[in-house]
Amino acid sequence: MDQTAAQKLVFAMLDADGDAIVSREEYLARTRNVALAMGLKDDDRLVVTARTLGERAWESMDADGDGKMTFDQYAAWAGAEAFDTVCAPVLGALFDLADTDHDGALDLYGFTALRTALNNPAANAEAAFTALDTDGDGSISRDDYIASIRAHVTGEGSPMGRALYSRPLSGIPAQ
Repeated sequence: MDQTAAQKLVFAMLDADGDAIVSREEYLARTRNVALAMGLKDDDRLVVTARTLGERAWESMDADGDGKMTFDQYAAWAGAEAFDTVCAPVLGALFDLADTDHDGALDLYGFTALRTALNNPAANAEAAFTALDTDGDGSISRDDYIASIRAHVTGEGSPMGRALYSRPLSGIPAQ
């Protein structure tokens, strides 16, 4: 899958209401959704960290400050540098919310809760988990998770990304 196709899939995931615009509220709801899925309170230190990192990420993505992001704006912003400096910390913080035993890894339950809270199809979560759990130990490390997402959004290809998006998401056909 090329980078543009991968970006369209990620954008569709971020665009929770499917109106072709990601609002500030939609983007920042990601932290709330994961926290709720994991039974965490708003004042939990991990939730506060994830929310703060999410707000910083949004400021970086919303270059014109209008509280909205179109696909073209997202595509112009997204890439390896933006991922490494902005997205990876946010994704790591969201991963930490789902890592309830704080061992740096997610089992299938935690992975599924995280990905569905982030608007990925629940039906694809097990296949994505299996694709990422290359050693078959029943867990996915934080580093492997983030590296797989990076590979997906930069167009390098990711077995987890292919599995997550093997069914349509928000009207965008699977690749």
